[in-house]
Amino acid sequence: MSTDPVRTVGDVGEGELIDLFAGPDAIDDTDAGVLIGPGDDAAVLAGGGPVVVSTDALVDGQHFRLDWSTPGQVGAKAIVANAADVMSMGGRVTGFVVSLTCPKDLRVDTLVGLRDGMRSAARRYGAQVVGGDLTTGNQLVIAVTAIGAMDSRSPVRLSTAREGDVLAVSGELGASGAGLDLLLAGVPGFTSLVTAHCEPSPHLSLAAGAASAGVHAMTDVSDGLLSELRTMARQSGHAMHVDPSRVPVVPELAAAAAALHTDPLRWVLGGGEDHELLASFPAGVVPVGWTAIGTVTRRGGGPPVVVTGIDDVDLDLGWRTF
Repeated sequence: MSTDPVRTVGDVGEGELIDLFAGPDAIDDTDAGVLIGPGDDAAVLAGGGPVVVSTDALVDGQHFRLDWSTPGQVGAKAIVANAADVMSMGGRVTGFVVSLTCPKDLRVDTLVGLRDGMRSAARRYGAQVVGGDLTTGNQLVIAVTAIGAMDSRSPVRLSTAREGDVLAVSGELGASGAGLDLLLAGVPGFTSLVTAHCEPSPHLSLAAGAASAGVHAMTDVSDGLLSELRTMARQSGHAMHVDPSRVPVVPELAAAAAALHTDPLRWVLGGGEDHELLASFPAGVVPVGWTAIGTVTRRGGGPPVVVTGIDDVDLDLGWRTF
């Protein structure tokens, strides 16, 4: 079909739009894991063992803005957020299903950009977009379901963090939150921080090695470090002690904080959407590529999360949906 940028989804029929996602180039035929891809009533994936499933929705104006991000970046971000959930469970992503709600005035080239961003990001994790749905609505909504396999491994759960474990992260934290605040304030520059927000690129490949090393608990930092630690503490019944000075950050973070007259620690502890991994390892077995930032201790009667150097930490820091 024509992808003339002045055309909108309201100008073309549903069949033509579906062809954008279900055409001959939709699936790599060499992928033995996909038996039936887009075009039928449902996709069929090879398998036989436990299946990992996670879903997430991104809403225009709430989770992304097309005046900040390219359509390709938005599409990639939607895939990354869901891949992180599957991989933090120790799973291997096998496919993605995407449901798009599109306003009638959405340009066709925007839809093509979303598609290309999703496909590119999915391939990064060894998977493909295998199906989905298109409908119309008042605003653009991207709902992605990620499907994965455990490959004979046991799922890595939040509840199995143990007293004496070492807490570690897979990469720098705070960059996405800083990028968002810079965009909101209209401050130019700081390209790496803005890119970290618009198109996060977390070190999710470290998840498989963590699972093989005997990781006890793992999650991705989507809602902010404190939020994820609070959840891990609640699920496991233990306390989480973290030293913020040990959390890796990008070099631009301090300068961005100075430009916005704020404390960079707010982004390190409360900034979300970095999608780096947070894990609880047995002492002495933290794999290469991870940075130790704290420990798991007995809860007792104290707070669920203790931050070194901060007596009265705001545990509500982080993304809140409602």
